[in-house]
Amino acid sequence: MPMEIKGGINIAMKVPSHQYEAVIAFYRDVVGLPPFEEKEPAKGFILGPNRLWIDEAPHYSQAEVWLELCTVDHQKALGHLAANGVVRCDAVEELGEGFRGGWVMNPANIVHLVREPDAW
Repeated sequence: MPMEIKGGINIAMKVPSHQYEAVIAFYRDVVGLPPFEEKEPAKGFILGPNRLWIDEAPHYSQAEVWLELCTVDHQKALGHLAANGVVRCDAVEELGEGFRGGWVMNPANIVHLVREPDAW
């Protein structure tokens, strides 16, 4: 079976504290996206077929966008990515014991979570 990686539905936006409330208000009050609060303290909004998670990042100087990739075998996918020169960056955020996935960066340093679909 060939290696398969697909885009996930989750997009995370890591926002510095000095911009956090304004970003929340933008999506909630100006754009009017429907909110959800599944994983406090993160705030989220329904973004079409996707979920936009907005996390306060007190030590950041500017916002970052993180993306999700899904696969049926995270170890095989992470091995495939490593064999193709993709940088692992598991230290960016703890995923917890037993989580079936890991963090990588694309060549432009955009963080991606590679995970198995039922790993949440």
